[in-house]
Amino acid sequence: MAVENLAKINAMNDTLREIAALPEHEAQCLPGRFYTDPDYFRYEVETFLSREWHALGRADEIPKPGDYFVTQLFDEPLLVVRGDDEEVRILSNLCRHRGMPLVEGVGSTRRFVCAYHAWTYGGNGQLINAPRMRDKGVTEKNCSLPTFRCEIWNGFIYVNLDDDAAPLAPRLGQLENMLGNYDPSRMRIVRSFEEDWHTNWKCLVENFMEAYHLSVVHPETLHPYTPTGLSRKSMSDDSFTSYCANYPETAASRGAGAPGLTDDERKRSTLFNLFPTQIASQAATLLVSFSIKPLAVDRIRVRWTMSTYGDELTQDELEERIALWHEVNREDREKLEKMQRALASRHAPSGQLAPRDYEGTIWDFYRYLGRQIPSVESPLRAVSGG
Repeated sequence: MAVENLAKINAMNDTLREIAALPEHEAQCLPGRFYTDPDYFRYEVETFLSREWHALGRADEIPKPGDYFVTQLFDEPLLVVRGDDEEVRILSNLCRHRGMPLVEGVGSTRRFVCAYHAWTYGGNGQLINAPRMRDKGVTEKNCSLPTFRCEIWNGFIYVNLDDDAAPLAPRLGQLENMLGNYDPSRMRIVRSFEEDWHTNWKCLVENFMEAYHLSVVHPETLHPYTPTGLSRKSMSDDSFTSYCANYPETAASRGAGAPGLTDDERKRSTLFNLFPTQIASQAATLLVSFSIKPLAVDRIRVRWTMSTYGDELTQDELEERIALWHEVNREDREKLEKMQRALASRHAPSGQLAPRDYEGTIWDFYRYLGRQIPSVESPLRAVSGG
């Protein structure tokens, strides 16, 4: 990395460090350059995003042996598959011969056959056949598909590209307790969607996790059920932040959900951000989760899933909820893409955050970001010859 870029990133990290250290009542936004500078985006990917746990989807999307779906995280094409032993694995979706992608989309198969030279792999990634390569030393031991770290938590599938990363589940105790009565692991998948948004990854995290915009941006879609004024900040720790979008007393029931839910839990949606890139809304009968895949400083791929508890909601009701979420996403996407185009301005603000019930989660997110940068005693250094 060039010396001038290192100096710029060190200066931006100093700014982030200062903002993350502000007390909550003085919290302010990050300046616009944190969302538009391509060098800083590459720095984020290299230093922590590529080493964190990322949600990919739901385990019941692939319920039977041989079921799979593909996705991509940074430079890695991923094949998420349930093997013959019922275990969910995350494999490299590249043939070990010339790097041809093995499959696309979703499907079910007991054998993955490369369309280029017919190398064949089993559901656990082992090489089964490499035509005409016996004399070349190609074996299951040296040419099976690489695997990535995988964990299942509350029905979600997570991946980490860093082989040395600490396990995920042991640090999610408080989030587990907060969601426990909803019984999210027993929710069943309804539908999944994938789309590209032209915005910085942090913009969508912040947008989803603040209640300040709900009544303004979503006057017909969300305000009747989750008005800004009723929202309240909820639990947080080093791994996540959350808030409760409470329903008005006059709102119709959104369903009973799991038997262990309290009346208060049935009358709200609990929104959480599992740092850095999973955002989700947990309600009595619906769980909607977004997996954000950063592609560039101003572009993300969003894969979102909707799951439901039991059979309480009819198919027509589920279709109505899907249509509602599509409209909510359209409203948010329109605002975020317009804002992204403007954030490169020299006047892009670092304004004050709203009170904690409306944007306190953003303060939590900034403190998470602040923990990912080097200490003051060990700033980034120019690489020799860089």
